[in-house]
Amino acid sequence: MEQKKHILFVCGSMNQTTQMHKIARMLPEYEHAYTPYYCDGYTEIMRKLGLLEFTVAGSSFVKRTMAYLEENDLRLDYQAKERTYDLVVNCSDLNLPKNIRTPKNILVQEGMTDPENFFYYLWKLFPFLPRWIASTSTFGLSDNYEKFCVASPGYRDFFIHKGCKPEKIVVTGIPNFDNCAKHYENNFPHSGYVLVCTSDARETLKFENRKELIVRAKKIAAGRQLIFKLHPNEQFGRAIREIKLHAPDALVFTSGSAEEMIANCDVLITRFSTTIYVGLALGKEVYSDFDLDQLRKMVPLQNNSSAQHIANICREVLENSSHVSKKLHKRPKKREVFTEIAERIAQRKMKKRSAKIHA
Repeated sequence: MEQKKHILFVCGSMNQTTQMHKIARMLPEYEHAYTPYYCDGYTEIMRKLGLLEFTVAGSSFVKRTMAYLEENDLRLDYQAKERTYDLVVNCSDLNLPKNIRTPKNILVQEGMTDPENFFYYLWKLFPFLPRWIASTSTFGLSDNYEKFCVASPGYRDFFIHKGCKPEKIVVTGIPNFDNCAKHYENNFPHSGYVLVCTSDARETLKFENRKELIVRAKKIAAGRQLIFKLHPNEQFGRAIREIKLHAPDALVFTSGSAEEMIANCDVLITRFSTTIYVGLALGKEVYSDFDLDQLRKMVPLQNNSSAQHIANICREVLENSSHVSKKLHKRPKKREVFTEIAERIAQRKMKKRSAKIHA
């Protein structure tokens, strides 16, 4: 009797973990194991010293993942120590431990990626630096995968522009954002309000002017009920104090479904949150720090079948012996990086000029 092949699903945030679980359910003919996101080498030393708490390898994320796996009776193989797997399915390639680089890999987009900042261009100039210094702006650039499953045709173009290989990218949709209409069926007691979905930018060592966000949200609300849904990774005490100081009449929720709250709102305000796509998919009035025209092109497919499509890609890679390429991605030349930086600066200047003309 032929032995079943083994798949490892690498988890992280709750969004990543539930996404992995949905994909695994579509692959019943294989043996599954799960692990929280983990490190090796010097990054494992950093993790043990508590220096990576702002990442999905931090202890708080690991504990949440462990609790979810136990609650759902899913097999744990922390750090993939039990065996060599036939396939690894991952939601992040920012740090890849050595023992999961050589098996066949599938990379699945989790959600929105961070803006390209100074550290992104620093990494492009000096690719020996770890990708995680630029947070998720370098997502997908490891090239350490056979297939890369993305949310939409717009995201396919986005990742190709960044340097990912077109032949490896497959538009499948992403499981947690492929049926936003289902969130209309909910028991959330409020409706017709202005909703702010915050991010954990500060907790992940990025700058955010939270006072400015609160004041702007209050202005947009213009007397309507204002509700804040805090990111689960935020420092709740600090965030609540800031909101009560600048918007004392606002309601604040630290738990509950952000997607259901979006379904009941009239207006959605975000900065760096994938929840903006729920608002766009549901036709809400939305505000974001990202360019809205660009975001509309990148809204995840609403096919309600992303997990099944990704599972089919997993089967194809598992059963096809031709999927064995592990060549590192060719890094862009420094001249190309400087040209890209100059183009971005020019685009921002043009955008500012256009805004002044229409003001």
